[in-house]
Amino acid sequence: MRVILADDSVLLREGLTRLLDDAGHEVVAAVGDAPALLDAVERHRPEVAVIDVRMPPGHKDDGLRAALEIRERLPEVGALVLSQYVEQHYAARLLAGPAEGLGYLLKDRVSEVAEFLDSLERVRAGGTVLDPEVVRRLMARAARTDPLSTLSPRESEVLRLLAEGFVNAAIAERLHVSLSTVEKHVNAIMEKLDLPRDPGYSRRVLAILRYLDA
Repeated sequence: MRVILADDSVLLREGLTRLLDDAGHEVVAAVGDAPALLDAVERHRPEVAVIDVRMPPGHKDDGLRAALEIRERLPEVGALVLSQYVEQHYAARLLAGPAEGLGYLLKDRVSEVAEFLDSLERVRAGGTVLDPEVVRRLMARAARTDPLSTLSPRESEVLRLLAEGFVNAAIAERLHVSLSTVEKHVNAIMEKLDLPRDPGYSRRVLAILRYLDA
């Protein structure tokens, strides 16, 4: 396949070039900054671009922003993004769009040659490749940031009935439990959702809004 490499480390670029050459692939360009990457992709139209997240000129998310631009302008070009660390915010931004022909790997995976080459092939074929550690961190982040995920199955059911407009007594009747049990579930929901105790707000309404916004 025809590949473009984009990383500000000369050693990594040269190492990847040799690795891909040995595997029978053609590195049509190897660049060290985001503007050069965009120019090279426009000129060579590779099948896959291997892109470091942090690159010049800003040394922050320049590579990621270039990858997003490439996917918008040239969706037929696969993007395999490499990162030194698990950067959950960057991964989430990348995965917010279409997942076809997309990969996000930690740089450590490059040393596992067979796995790296397989990832490259899967991205070229339109597949999605995610580093297992990235997936684990994103799932953990989602669990932490979504308080609804902390509700028990019964609490979730009670909240759903609240959102449908049922009062506590009606919920107790529908679930075949006592009114005091429903009240305990409602109180637990308010605490787990960390709703304000300000008397100017109805915590019940805020809980329903949180549920409907999920």
